[in-house]
Amino acid sequence: METTSTMRNAGIAALVLTIIGAINWLLIGLFRFNLVSAIFGEMSTLSRIVYILVGLSGLYLIASARAFLPRASEHGGTGVETARRQTVG
Repeated sequence: METTSTMRNAGIAALVLTIIGAINWLLIGLFRFNLVSAIFGEMSTLSRIVYILVGLSGLYLIASARAFLPRASEHGGTGVETARRQTVG
């Protein structure tokens, strides 16, 4: 299946937003500093939008993970599909 430019752009945007979220959590964990709140205000409408977009981006990446993760059979592994094909065929 070929990736369209819209899907590619959505994937890039989701990845960037997820990285921003990860960096924000790193800053919270290390320094108790919330970058999103510092920029947009404590639970302001804009900061809530950022949190929602980061969460949706993470879900998008989970849903599309099959497209960019290698399959076990491509690397000599014995994944479920490989085992199923061996018993059927």
